[in-house]
Amino acid sequence: MNLPTERGLPHMLIVAGHLVVDPADREALVAESAEAVALARTAEGCLDFAVTADSLDAGRVNVFERWESADALLAFRGAGPPGEMTARVLDADVRRYGVASVEDA
Repeated sequence: MNLPTERGLPHMLIVAGHLVVDPADREALVAESAEAVALARTAEGCLDFAVTADSLDAGRVNVFERWESADALLAFRGAGPPGEMTARVLDADVRRYGVASVEDA
Protein backbone atom coordinates (compact mmCIF):
# COMPACT_ATOMS: atom_id res chain seq x y z
CA MET A 1 0.00 0.00 0.00
CA ASN A 2 1.38 3.41 -0.90
CA LEU A 3 0.86 6.02 1.76
CA PRO A 4 0.12 9.60 0.79
CA THR A 5 2.79 11.90 2.14
CA GLU A 6 3.33 15.58 2.60
CA ARG A 7 6.90 16.74 3.04
CA GLY A 8 7.88 13.07 3.43
CA LEU A 9 5.59 12.50 6.42
CA PRO A 10 2.83 9.88 6.27
CA HIS A 11 -0.75 10.92 6.72
CA MET A 12 -2.10 7.54 7.85
CA LEU A 13 -2.79 7.37 11.57
CA ILE A 14 -3.52 4.60 14.00
CA VAL A 15 -5.25 5.40 17.29
CA ALA A 16 -4.90 2.49 19.69
CA GLY A 17 -5.01 1.75 23.38
CA HIS A 18 -7.47 0.95 26.11
CA LEU A 19 -9.93 2.45 28.55
CA VAL A 20 -10.39 1.34 32.15
CA VAL A 21 -14.02 1.23 33.26
CA ASP A 22 -16.07 -0.27 36.05
CA PRO A 23 -16.39 -3.97 35.16
CA ALA A 24 -20.14 -3.76 35.84
CA ASP A 25 -20.43 -0.99 33.20
CA ARG A 26 -18.13 -2.40 30.51
CA GLU A 27 -20.68 -4.27 28.39
CA ALA A 28 -23.04 -1.29 28.39
CA LEU A 29 -20.28 1.10 27.38
CA VAL A 30 -19.16 -1.18 24.53
CA ALA A 31 -22.78 -1.56 23.36
CA GLU A 32 -23.32 2.21 23.48
CA SER A 33 -20.16 2.66 21.38
CA ALA A 34 -21.68 0.66 18.51
CA GLU A 35 -23.32 3.76 17.00
CA ALA A 36 -20.00 5.65 16.96
CA VAL A 37 -18.27 2.61 15.44
CA ALA A 38 -20.89 2.39 12.69
CA LEU A 39 -20.63 6.13 11.96
CA ALA A 40 -16.83 6.02 11.91
CA ARG A 41 -16.71 3.07 9.54
CA THR A 42 -18.78 5.01 7.01
CA ALA A 43 -16.84 8.26 7.50
CA GLU A 44 -14.58 9.44 4.72
CA GLY A 45 -11.00 8.41 5.43
CA CYS A 46 -11.79 5.75 8.03
CA LEU A 47 -10.04 2.47 7.26
CA ASP A 48 -10.99 0.62 10.45
CA PHE A 49 -12.61 1.38 13.81
CA ALA A 50 -13.32 -0.90 16.77
CA VAL A 51 -14.29 -0.59 20.44
CA THR A 52 -14.22 -4.03 22.06
CA ALA A 53 -14.34 -5.73 25.44
CA ASP A 54 -10.98 -7.17 26.48
CA SER A 55 -10.97 -10.98 26.60
CA LEU A 56 -9.04 -11.15 29.90
CA ASP A 57 -9.69 -7.98 31.92
CA ALA A 58 -13.32 -7.29 32.86
CA GLY A 59 -12.60 -3.58 33.36
CA ARG A 60 -10.80 -2.96 30.07
CA VAL A 61 -12.16 -1.73 26.74
CA ASN A 62 -9.82 -1.86 23.74
CA VAL A 63 -9.84 0.91 21.15
CA PHE A 64 -8.46 0.65 17.62
CA GLU A 65 -8.82 3.16 14.78
CA ARG A 66 -7.06 3.46 11.44
CA TRP A 67 -7.42 6.66 9.38
CA GLU A 68 -6.14 7.78 5.98
CA SER A 69 -5.13 11.17 7.38
CA ALA A 70 -5.14 13.44 10.39
CA ASP A 71 -7.70 15.61 8.60
CA ALA A 72 -10.08 12.65 8.26
CA LEU A 73 -9.67 11.79 11.93
CA LEU A 74 -10.27 15.38 13.06
CA ALA A 75 -13.29 15.78 10.76
CA PHE A 76 -14.91 12.73 12.34
CA ARG A 77 -13.99 13.51 15.93
CA GLY A 78 -15.50 16.95 16.14
CA ALA A 79 -15.99 17.60 19.85
CA GLY A 80 -15.13 14.05 20.95
CA PRO A 81 -17.21 11.62 22.99
CA PRO A 82 -20.16 12.90 25.00
CA GLY A 83 -19.28 14.05 28.52
CA GLU A 84 -21.53 11.36 29.97
CA MET A 85 -19.42 8.59 28.42
CA THR A 86 -16.13 10.30 29.28
CA ALA A 87 -17.19 10.49 32.93
CA ARG A 88 -17.55 6.68 32.99
CA VAL A 89 -13.91 6.15 31.97
CA LEU A 90 -11.78 5.68 35.09
CA ASP A 91 -8.43 5.73 33.27
CA ALA A 92 -7.17 5.57 29.70
CA ASP A 93 -4.06 4.88 27.69
CA VAL A 94 -4.91 5.72 24.08
CA ARG A 95 -2.28 7.07 21.71
CA ARG A 96 -2.05 8.28 18.13
CA TYR A 97 0.64 6.79 15.89
CA GLY A 98 1.85 8.11 12.52
CA VAL A 99 2.48 5.25 10.13
CA ALA A 100 5.81 5.26 8.26
CA SER A 101 5.21 2.15 6.13
CA VAL A 102 2.69 -0.61 5.54
CA GLU A 103 3.36 -4.18 4.39
CA ASP A 104 1.25 -7.31 4.12
CA ALA A 105 1.66 -9.61 7.13
